[in-house]
Amino acid sequence: MAKKNTAPPTKNESKEAGGGSNLAQFAVETRQELSKVVWPSRQQLIGESAAVILMVILVSTLIYLINSLFAWGAGKIF
Repeated sequence: MAKKNTAPPTKNESKEAGGGSNLAQFAVETRQELSKVVWPSRQQLIGESAAVILMVILVSTLIYLINSLFAWGAGKIF
């Protein structure tokens, strides 16, 4: 059987456990994390957005065509 840790939690452990970290510290840490983000260039953003919109149009068209095929088939049967 494993021995339980009976030592009081350290400052970092109490923060991780949901201890009261203030709002200012949260804002500072959030800003630090956001500075690490690699943001896409305008050209990348436009290109990838166009790719997503194109895929949405293609998939929705495919679903529409399959739905129409099944509706036509159901109309012939029933």
